[in-house]
Amino acid sequence: MASRSGQISEILEMTRRAFGQRLETERGLELFDTQVPPLEPAGPVFRDLESFRDNIQDCRKCPLGKTRTKFVFGVGHPHAEIMFIGEAPGRDEDLQGEPFVGRAGQLLDKILAAIKFSRKDVYIANILKCRPPENRDPLPEEAELCLPYLLQQIKMIQPAFICCLGRIAAQFLLDTKTPLGKLRGKFMDYYGMKLLVTYHPAALLRFPSYKVDTWEDMKMLRREYDRMKGQPPAV
Repeated sequence: MASRSGQISEILEMTRRAFGQRLETERGLELFDTQVPPLEPAGPVFRDLESFRDNIQDCRKCPLGKTRTKFVFGVGHPHAEIMFIGEAPGRDEDLQGEPFVGRAGQLLDKILAAIKFSRKDVYIANILKCRPPENRDPLPEEAELCLPYLLQQIKMIQPAFICCLGRIAAQFLLDTKTPLGKLRGKFMDYYGMKLLVTYHPAALLRFPSYKVDTWEDMKMLRREYDRMKGQPPAV
C-alpha cells in the first residue's frame, strides 16, 4: 500500500495536470505559481461546470460511490467571486443532490443574507461529492481521491475568495493539521486567491457561542470583498 506521502505526491501531480500550472513550495504548502503562464492541460478540457459534472457524476473511485443516493457536485454562480467549501454531503444533501440544504444549509442561507449575498451570488461545494455513512468525517483516502474534482471546480470558477466552512474542509484543502482556532480570523493566500476559514454552520447549531466569531469572520469577508470591488462596506 502506498505511503501517505506517496499518495499526496500522486494527488498533487493529478492536481498539477488538472490545473495546467507549475507547483512551487512555499511556507510548507504546495501553491500554484500564478505568475507562470499556464501549460496545456494533460487531461480533458471541459467547456463548463455542467459538462464537467456530467463527466464525473458516475464516479466509483472510492466505496462511497456505491452507497450514495445522489452525487452532490455543487451549486451557485458558475463564475462566483466567492466560493464556500464544506466537508461532505449529509442525509438531506444525499437525497436532493445539492450541498447545504438541511438545517446547516438553512443557517448558511441566513448567514449569506446577513452579509448581503444569496446562493445565486456565490458557489457552494464540498471536499467530498458523496455522503459518508452515518455522516462520519471524510477519510483521508476519500478526500485525496475527490480533491482533484474540487480543485478543477475552483480552476473553472476562478473565485477571488474561498471560505472554508469548518476544520475538516480547511485542513484537507490546506493539507495541514493546524486547528481551526489558529486558522480562522485572517486571510491566507491560496494559489492567488484569498482564503478564509470559519466554523461550519452545523457547529453553530451545536454550539451557538461560535456564532459571534463566525459573524466577525463573515463581516471580514464582506469588507474585503467590498474593498476589492471599490465600493462602500455593505455590513
